[in-house]
Amino acid sequence: MFKNPDVLWLNTNPYLLRFNLPIIKYLSRHVNICQWEYSQTEDEGTSLDIAIELLDDYISLLKKPVNLIGHSTCGLLGLLYAQKYPEKVKSLTILGVGINPSLDWLSYYYLLRTNLYFSKERILSRLANILFGYHNYYYQKAFIGLLEKALLYSLSPHSLYKRFNLSIEKISSPLMICGSENDQIVSWEEITKWKNYLKPQDILWQCPEGEHFFHYFQPSLVSENIINFLMSQVNTQPQLKEKELIINN
Repeated sequence: MFKNPDVLWLNTNPYLLRFNLPIIKYLSRHVNICQWEYSQTEDEGTSLDIAIELLDDYISLLKKPVNLIGHSTCGLLGLLYAQKYPEKVKSLTILGVGINPSLDWLSYYYLLRTNLYFSKERILSRLANILFGYHNYYYQKAFIGLLEKALLYSLSPHSLYKRFNLSIEKISSPLMICGSENDQIVSWEEITKWKNYLKPQDILWQCPEGEHFFHYFQPSLVSENIINFLMSQVNTQPQLKEKELIINN
């Protein structure tokens, strides 16, 4: 059954989907939330433009502005969408997105591949430590396998041969920017550089810990602050309903 959410959580990688579920569960107690997922095959070329248009196809069905939330590359997608379709975005919350919004774990991975003469598995092992903070051998093996698969399905614009930089443009929608104090991919210093682009109603919030996937490790704390932001917006009165998974191919 089609549902009409107030809040839309963006996901662009099927192998990272699980890291959104705890916070979506918390948010669903307070707001009417759905998850929109963009899926591409491993042989399909990466195109943020296609993802933006598919997202717009869905949001156009809602026939009302929506509150968008996205982490890392998903936050970049939300930011680009809000710049292109400001009238359709009630608010935007981005997590782990710095002043260069294209900077993500993929760009860091390719940076390591370019500068370190290590095997792919060793680099993924180091990346898993940085992303999740686990040092247990069995956890490491599991995360290496997950990241290896996630590499094939990422919407990130980066590759081994080229890394992209995107400039910031102000958006008219209310904006919340969240970062983690101990994120080694997008440092808090990079997050705070957003201050020059914030409007009076915008919020810059720091999570005290949780590495790059802080919304997974601190779902209740992050959720509470996002809800406070949503409730602070004029005429924002989300309704309590259960979440639904929305998939776009």
